[in-house]
Amino acid sequence: MAPPPPASPDAPDCSVLKCIALTFDDGPGKYTSQLLDTLAEKQARATFFLVGRSVQANPDLVRREVAEGHAVGNHTWSHPDLSKLGTDQISQELQSTADAVEAASGVRPTLVRPPYGATSDTVTSVLSQRNEPAILWNVDTEDWKNKDSAMTSERALAGARPGAILLMHDIHASTVSAVPGIVDSLRAAGYTLVTVPDLLGHDLVGGHKYFNR
Repeated sequence: MAPPPPASPDAPDCSVLKCIALTFDDGPGKYTSQLLDTLAEKQARATFFLVGRSVQANPDLVRREVAEGHAVGNHTWSHPDLSKLGTDQISQELQSTADAVEAASGVRPTLVRPPYGATSDTVTSVLSQRNEPAILWNVDTEDWKNKDSAMTSERALAGARPGAILLMHDIHASTVSAVPGIVDSLRAAGYTLVTVPDLLGHDLVGGHKYFNR
């Protein structure tokens, strides 16, 4: 397995700065390109937790995410509730997605976000064996439910605090439309937007859950 990429040489010092990480699940999809345009324009980095079957369908977007300095993680191949699966099924969901991301981008993801945040002893065991941490979140914008840009922005900003991980989805147009304002408002409040690896560091423990909701 390829080692994780080193921290960027210009990685911000989150022990001093008010760092916060924007994360986007379930892509890449038809709105991801627009989101990447926004993040490039605003020189903001994010973390994308990718669904394998969507990676297979949109490898160019995954390549672009990596090329533009974003972090990519594993969100399984078909978005099942991993807590209801056995060891072999969990392993296959993760392995096939990691293979697809690496084939598309040259980078093998080492961060995993279990769909729905659902874990179990079996999930933890598999992640421990793979030396992959489970990355959850502190702030759930519930953008998949409200599909309203103003509400998504309100939830993101209300929950913001130093060291937080925000959960959003780049498969919803309303979310992508909310991102410019979210970025501007967070920066106006003194936040530095970083990737999950820059926020948490690269020495994460496989199987450990980083942040509960």
